[in-house]
Order: sequence, then C-alpha cells, then structure tokens
Amino acid sequence: MEIFFRKEKIAKTMNSHAEMVKTFGESNAIFIERRMQVLRAALSLAEVPHTPPERRHELTGKMKGLFAVDAKHPKRIVFAPYHNPIPKKDDGGIDLERITSIEIVDVEDYH
Repeated sequence: MEIFFRKEKIAKTMNSHAEMVKTFGESNAIFIERRMQVLRAALSLAEVPHTPPERRHELTGKMKGLFAVDAKHPKRIVFAPYHNPIPKKDDGGIDLERITSIEIVDVEDYH
C-alpha cells in the first residue's frame, strides 16, 4: 500500500529508526517498524490481517472512519483510508479490497 502521513512530525518520526526510538523507545520502535512493513507490503487494506499480531480493526465513536493496527501494548498505529471518496460496498461499508492508500494519523494509546 502507499502510505502518507497526516503531519510532518509523524512522517519524520516514522521514517527514521533513530527518531522512533527517541519518541517511542527501542522496544516500541521495533514493533512499529514491523507493522509498517506489513502495511507497506499489502496490496490493499483487506490483506492486513485482522488477527493478532497486526489485528487491523476499524475504530468507532469519535474515531469513526479510522483504522488501527496493534503495536506494542498499549500503542496503536492509527490511520485513515487515503481516498476521496472512500470506496464503499453496496451495503455502505468500506470496501477494504479497494483501499490501496492510507494516511498515518498517529501512534497512540487511544484507550
């Protein structure tokens, strides 16, 4: 998948191992890099496993429209489909097969 970043600061952090270690610590940086490899290798969001360890999941409530994958507990990589309009199925749900670009919003503990 093609990956974009919502903010310049998160792009700088996510594109540098040293910056990730500085921001999240060594252990978290390793988990985040692994998840980013999975996201980059997927042809569509449907190829990102919804089972652990990635556990791709759609968020609800005030974060509706966003997705996340697990990093090292409690951190999650939060992202949005980077399409306008967002591809939808006939039933109105998001068509994960057609999501081929995402935008990283943040790495956070949203719980």
